[in-house]
Amino acid sequence: MQGLFSSRRGAALYLMVWLLLGLVFAGSLISATGAGWLNGLLFALPVTLVYGCAAGFSSYYLCRAYPLDDKRIGAILVVFGFSAMISALLWTGFCILWNSLWLELGVPLSAALKATVFGLGVVLYGLSAIAHYLTIEFQRARNAERRELESKLMAQEAELRMLRTQIDPHFLFNSLNSISALTSQNPKGAREMTLQLAEFFRHTLGLEAHRKVPLEAEIRLVTHFLAIETVRFGARLQVQQMVADDARDCLLPPMLLQPLVENAVKHGIGNLAQGGTIRITAQRAGSILHVVVENDVDTDLDQRPGRGIGLANVRQRLATLYGHQASVNWTREQHTFRVAVALPAETTE
Repeated sequence: MQGLFSSRRGAALYLMVWLLLGLVFAGSLISATGAGWLNGLLFALPVTLVYGCAAGFSSYYLCRAYPLDDKRIGAILVVFGFSAMISALLWTGFCILWNSLWLELGVPLSAALKATVFGLGVVLYGLSAIAHYLTIEFQRARNAERRELESKLMAQEAELRMLRTQIDPHFLFNSLNSISALTSQNPKGAREMTLQLAEFFRHTLGLEAHRKVPLEAEIRLVTHFLAIETVRFGARLQVQQMVADDARDCLLPPMLLQPLVENAVKHGIGNLAQGGTIRITAQRAGSILHVVVENDVDTDLDQRPGRGIGLANVRQRLATLYGHQASVNWTREQHTFRVAVALPAETTE
């Protein structure tokens, strides 16, 4: 059963409304016939509750069989009008039968009062049908909203998977170029870098684009990546990490920092003959997590940030997941290139 009876709360509310109607009906009978309160309550409450249940089920199934957007209004009015009169007639007969069972406690039912009961039954049946139509339309709107939300989530997951497929080949391409460069100059380093690369991908295979990971796990993954690059750069690559304790449990999309650090190595440290330092800082400020990746750059090179895959990927992933709640900004000041990421500080999915 759906509609008003789809939950205990809805059924209880429905019965409570009919109970109040029964009390009003009892008061009207007492006022019209002069019967006592006990007589009026014993007569009105049972017949009203029984009719409420019968009319509720009947009108609900008719509402389902004759939806407003699929049937003509005229046909709906005819069907419900006929059903309301039949139900009201049966209710009037039930009222007469129920009243006759109480003998001395019965309520004197005149012809005019029976006609009033019949008319009241028609009106109550119509009100029950209206209530069911409103409930059905509300549930339909809510289901449509839920389906729309599910479709948006599926679209987001598909987009995140697509963005993730851009990261892996891009990183693998750069790593293979590094291994190729080491093959002739440092074969031992090339073998070590190959093993480190295999270990790195082993850790990333279990990551899902739509599941978030703690910042601490992301930092470990970045540290593993930097260990791969250290094989190629040696002492030229220095790393500094300053991660606040309250920021380590904050969640963020997997492999969000890796392309930023990769850019820092490729476009920053890779262009410096003397090498340089990559600085990773993270801190939580209330409900916002701030992560900054800085690296030394060559001031003689004309570098225009923001056109590569890495930064564009990070920006698009954050926009897909958080909308305007997250941001990515990059600045260049003399010898330093800085990327600042801000996103909601979440600790649970």
